[in-house]
Amino acid sequence: AEDLATILPAQFEAEMAPADVIFMWAWWIRNNTDHILEISDIIDPSDFMPGIVDQVSVGGKIYGAPYTGKVKPGFWYRISFFKEHNLEVPTTWDEFVSLLETIKGIDGIEAPIASGDGVGWPLSDVTEHFLLTFGGVDLFQGLINGSVSWTSDEVKDIFKNRLVPLLQEGYFSEPKDWTLILEDWWAGKYALYFMGSWITGMVENASDLGVFSLPGAEAFVFCPDFCFIPKYTEHPDEAKELVKFLSSAEGQTIQVKQGGHIATNLGVSLDDYPEVDKRVAQLLEGATAVTDLDDTIGGEFQTNFWDQLKYLWVHPDEWETVLQNIESKAP
Repeated sequence: AEDLATILPAQFEAEMAPADVIFMWAWWIRNNTDHILEISDIIDPSDFMPGIVDQVSVGGKIYGAPYTGKVKPGFWYRISFFKEHNLEVPTTWDEFVSLLETIKGIDGIEAPIASGDGVGWPLSDVTEHFLLTFGGVDLFQGLINGSVSWTSDEVKDIFKNRLVPLLQEGYFSEPKDWTLILEDWWAGKYALYFMGSWITGMVENASDLGVFSLPGAEAFVFCPDFCFIPKYTEHPDEAKELVKFLSSAEGQTIQVKQGGHIATNLGVSLDDYPEVDKRVAQLLEGATAVTDLDDTIGGEFQTNFWDQLKYLWVHPDEWETVLQNIESKAP
């Protein structure tokens, strides 16, 4: 998506498209409907999780189709590693901090938590989990719509008393490419890795995966993948046929069976999931699902947010300046 954000505007200006069906952020689809085919005739919002289709709708018209999505449920660990070192999943904040201190003392551990990086989005996922858990859904949505400031007392409290102390204590590693550090985490250099549910399809033995959220978490980021059809396709009918299939229960069932994905179509059965993904899907039952904060806002805010968090991870003492810089580009 990051690459497409720079490629598509020039293509569309020339009334061209690099493909007939394109996967892209929901906010980007909403902001570029002049170049996108309306697909209200093939997408029925009632087939999907409530509110999903709203993310790609403008003026009552539908411009994008939901595919499968990913939950960002918390910290993944190897069950075998926890058993080997007699570690237990924490149920309180104090137990969580104590767990990190215990892990820090295990031979061979470089840091308790692996910090995935790329353009900055893995660090944003961690940060959003802290904001949701300790600030709640209202604060989280307020940061998205601009009614809550990043320099508010509520946000400052979460950074000052929850996230920043963990960075200062060295419980998080320095940021490293998220796919490379995944291999190091699996090899035992780190014990925990905050990542989305797609991780279940990226490891050698998904049955050895366990996951826990920050104690007290009652809401999780759920990120659907969306696709659209550019107006400049030479095959609009075939493109619609493909989009309709991909978003259908049949198409999404094929995807979830491969592991690492959660269906948005309500017609997909839990029995179609691999066992570890079924547990992830069940996390959403009774919890509040929200959209990814930086993906929802997008634009200049997103790139600035990523850059500021990369800086925070190596300069945690400057967290107040980081919040001021994030606020400068916020809605």
